[in-house]
Amino acid sequence: MTRAAIGLGANLGDAAATLREAIAALARLPATELLRTSRLYRTPAWGRTEQPDFINAVALVETALPPRELLDALLVVERSFGRVRLDGERWGPRTLDLDLLLYGDQVIDEPGLRVPHPHLHERAFALLPLVEIAPNAHIPGVGEVAVIAAGMAADGIEGLP
Repeated sequence: MTRAAIGLGANLGDAAATLREAIAALARLPATELLRTSRLYRTPAWGRTEQPDFINAVALVETALPPRELLDALLVVERSFGRVRLDGERWGPRTLDLDLLLYGDQVIDEPGLRVPHPHLHERAFALLPLVEIAPNAHIPGVGEVAVIAAGMAADGIEGLP
């Protein structure tokens, strides 16, 4: 079994409810156990800022699925929530976004699969929830998430009750 961190985000419809339902869907993945989840965070949209705020969270799982199979399972969950991925579209509004942030200490660079997530260390909306549930987690080649997050501005990111 390998410990993996999964980032969740949404900003269309009732995004908070969507994330709660998506977390339940993660708990039903085959050969996978949901260990813990962060609280939900409201995050201002960035990249394309003229869209609703995002709701973000991170889930920690233990899985026997290989990384590619886990990613494929995450994409199935996204589609079950109405997500349509358009080639070349980035930072746009979405019903649900699931990102494989970490897969153990593995470094993977394959077409369609990069782990750790290549921008994890730059994104407070992913790091803050990750630190909440796994403060000693390590981003291979970068460092400990708590140390990285401590030096990062959390502008506009708000933990939800």
